[in-house]
Amino acid sequence: MTATAIKKQVDNYLPLLTSKQQILVLEMIKSMLNVDKDVKRITRKQYNKEINDAVTRIEKGNSVSHALAIKELAKW
Repeated sequence: MTATAIKKQVDNYLPLLTSKQQILVLEMIKSMLNVDKDVKRITRKQYNKEINDAVTRIEKGNSVSHALAIKELAKW
């Protein structure tokens, strides 16, 4: 598919999305291009700490069920 054909499809589909969906698409594009230079990536050490902290919270029962999360997301 050519760049022109891709652009045409994006131009046709983008207006069909909700505002929130358009924002998500924009954020994904920025993420792919790493446009937001002010956003700092965390270190592997920090990443692992956050994962371990999350596991600890889950093990202590401090979590939300998938069904409840979906219900909450539906309110957005």
